Amino acid sequence: MSIVVTGATGHLGRHVVAQLLERVPAGQLTAVVRDEAKAADLAARGVRIAVADYNAPRTFDNLFAPGDKVLLISGSEFDKDRVAQHKVVVDAAKAAGVALLAYTSAPASLTAALADDHRATERLIVDSGVPYVFLRNGWYHENYTENLAPVLAHNTVVAATGDGRIASAARADYAAAAVAVLTGEGHENTAYELFGDSAWSMAEYAAELSRRTGREIGFTNVSAEALTGILTGAGLPEPLAAILAGVDVSIEKGELAGGVDDLSRLAGRPTTPLSDAIAAATGPDA
Repeated sequence: MSIVVTGATGHLGRHVVAQLLERVPAGQLTAVVRDEAKAADLAARGVRIAVADYNAPRTFDNLFAPGDKVLLISGSEFDKDRVAQHKVVVDAAKAAGVALLAYTSAPASLTAALADDHRATERLIVDSGVPYVFLRNGWYHENYTENLAPVLAHNTVVAATGDGRIASAARADYAAAAVAVLTGEGHENTAYELFGDSAWSMAEYAAELSRRTGREIGFTNVSAEALTGILTGAGLPEPLAAILAGVDVSIEKGELAGGVDDLSRLAGRPTTPLSDAIAAATGPDA
């Protein structure tokens, strides 16, 4: 029996594998990657590396074994049929008779188009009959703190969130929840709504950036259409820009405001404050 993590060299996957290595022997872990070279550090620590691609179903043949616990990290290629990609993994998990299939989904409260693929994948998994856990991850701190360049260039946060509040958390927090599920018992056929402990508004985010950097950083609220235009002007494909603007609309409606403590309960600790993420992103000299 192995614990198998797909997308293991991605942003979230690396956190999951690193935390699993603190809990279980490396020989019990399988990291599924598209580029073996990117997993050289994991292989050096004794993690089994399996090369497979959501877009190539045959690469998942015989990858899983009976009794495995599998984490399916959702695909990030928005120009592809993500549901079809996920079905490749679901079908392989069913054929192998895995003990558990955990899937990184989206909160049930989210109505933005971003959630559509997740809802469809959840239905696929339920219909497959494989024991499952839905890890319905909220928004990541890093969605903002890893994209500070334009904010600092113009001294303003531009969004379409209005006064909406966001109960975000760090990738490491969501990884801790996944690790708890993969190494624990009694999680079968459960959905967890995962949010940070504290919700914040974009105005508060701008204020914390101002405090941290010593600059006067404001918040400019725009329409979803205007935000889509700004994002496409910055080089994002229009479909992705529209999806992100749609999430802002959902934030304005309160759909990512949280209020559920599943994440901190599974992690066994409070979630990372946004201020900590901002401090890490801006550095000691900010």
